Amino acid sequence: MTTIKSLYLEQAQLENKTVQLSAWVRTNRAQKEFGFLAINDGTTLSTLQVVYESSLSNFEDVQKIRVGSSVEIEGIFVLTPEMKQPFEIKATKVVLLGDSPENYPIQPKRHTREFLREVAHLRPRTNLFNAVFRLRSVAAFSIHKFFQEKGFVYFHAPLITGNDGEGAGEMFAVTTLPLDNVPKDEFGNVDFKKDFFARRTNLTVTGQLEAEAYALAFRNVYTFGPTFRAENSNTQKHASEFWMIEPEMAFTDLEGNMQVAEEMVKFVVADVLKQMPEEIDFFDQFVEKGLRAKLEALVGSKFHRVTHHDAIQILKDSKRKFENKPEFGQDLATEHEKFLTEEYFKSPVFVTNWPKEIKAFYMRLNDDQKTVAAVDLLVPGSGELIGGSQREERLDYLVKRMDELHIPKEDLEWYLDLRRFGGCVHSGFGMGFERLLMYLSGVENIRDVIPFPRTPRHAEF
Repeated sequence: MTTIKSLYLEQAQLENKTVQLSAWVRTNRAQKEFGFLAINDGTTLSTLQVVYESSLSNFEDVQKIRVGSSVEIEGIFVLTPEMKQPFEIKATKVVLLGDSPENYPIQPKRHTREFLREVAHLRPRTNLFNAVFRLRSVAAFSIHKFFQEKGFVYFHAPLITGNDGEGAGEMFAVTTLPLDNVPKDEFGNVDFKKDFFARRTNLTVTGQLEAEAYALAFRNVYTFGPTFRAENSNTQKHASEFWMIEPEMAFTDLEGNMQVAEEMVKFVVADVLKQMPEEIDFFDQFVEKGLRAKLEALVGSKFHRVTHHDAIQILKDSKRKFENKPEFGQDLATEHEKFLTEEYFKSPVFVTNWPKEIKAFYMRLNDDQKTVAAVDLLVPGSGELIGGSQREERLDYLVKRMDELHIPKEDLEWYLDLRRFGGCVHSGFGMGFERLLMYLSGVENIRDVIPFPRTPRHAEF
């Protein structure tokens, strides 16, 4: 048994040889004396044409095989250099393995992405999602390759945690308490001592804090796993469950942090371009015109660096009438990111030294006492791709910042211990994997780069 991908790779050696394949039917054009099956087995975007003739003992049955059915094919490999496809199979045997009825949802026509989300269990059988989820696989392996080749330790952060790593409070509670009769303590509060873990627990929003603990033992570590946000947001860029890449590096300052981030992004983009020419060409043709040129430009570009203050000044000096007026001390809007990356710098850009009021408690306070050593990487076409910082290694500063933000210290004493016992300068960043996939494919909606997306009011499958 062979695969369609292997036939494309070995076609020069296969002429007139007998091959066996198992695949699914994309189309069946049945005519009086012969017919054509277009089949795909999931190993490549390309379909394969199978010609069957009336000499087959089950010719009439083969004529009736419907779209979506699984089949086993035996036939002669025939080169067809004068045709659109480089080769075809002249069938000597066609066996129906699994029938597919007339109401099979994925018919040979153009379907909207909204419709395909409703049949997410079947959408990988379409060209777009075949390409997207093959990209997801290759890009994930590229990320592991990058960090493993640099000697990073792959760390598995817990998915159930008692702390809120981002301090935003948008977490999913984990409990076994009976919701129709929640036990209360003498003060009328939920009695978590009777819960499974005997305390309040949640699904993690980040593996960063735990990764810091391991970075201060292994020097360089990275996490790559699912994270969860109970944020009631229905934008194209937000999901309730998504995957994060989060390296943490001891003895590394903000500049070293940015260097690793730049190297990683360039490595992954270059690797995808090398490994997936067929899929990138498909995205370029049908999803985002100019995608290949955009990705190739990123690999060859210099990532610029600008402080948050200077970025705001650039936006103000542009005299552009933005919907959201740029202000010192405020976050950047999507239109601001677009202007900086696509018009002003015409390249990816690191925005550094953000106002402390709009950043997390663990980020290192700069000498000006107003900004923190934080960084966002903005890329043309997608905006923010990475967020990171140099972590606050000074115990007294970290405690003061937690007090300012009313973050309870009792649940994070272990985190403070990392500063008490041999603390050092260390840094890290987080990259949403799906944001990267959207950038690599040109697909605009995060729901279309996650196999089974979880968003507010939607948790099907």
